[in-house]
Amino acid sequence: MGRLTNKLIAKLFTRFPSLAEKWVKNAAQSNIQGQVEDIPWAPFNKELKDCKIAIVTTAGVHLKTQKPFNMEDPNGDPTFREIPLDASKQDLMITHDYYDHKDADKDINIVFPIDRLKEMKDRNEIGSISGINFGFMGHIQGAHIDTLVNETAPQVAKKLKEMQVDAVLLTPG
Repeated sequence: MGRLTNKLIAKLFTRFPSLAEKWVKNAAQSNIQGQVEDIPWAPFNKELKDCKIAIVTTAGVHLKTQKPFNMEDPNGDPTFREIPLDASKQDLMITHDYYDHKDADKDINIVFPIDRLKEMKDRNEIGSISGINFGFMGHIQGAHIDTLVNETAPQVAKKLKEMQVDAVLLTPG
């Protein structure tokens, strides 16, 4: 599928949410089935006001200076981008053809709520914000699922652990 087709599909899904729901249900069954044996679970025992929080988004957010996500590969792009906490909103952009992000282009907080986390920190509702946050592209299919599950996601998990992040705010596109 070409980029124009992807953008058309995204607009159709926005206008007709039932089509999107049907596609997601079918895609989830065919793409993920057999890929994940057990979903890991860790109880959350810390007060939020004492936690370091990171954002991980699958909305295709990255710095304008970073390589954009690959929109030519029909199976998506399983790589990630590191987004420093001190990056300004003007330094960020979205590369993702599989959803309509025109509103998020106007206010990145819709999919990457960094300003809301900063407000929560200022009100002492959270302890701190990770110095590095992460952007992924959420449209992953075929062999790239294996790459995401077994390579890139564990790399990010390791980085989050090394940075002593307590909780992650995961945002979709």
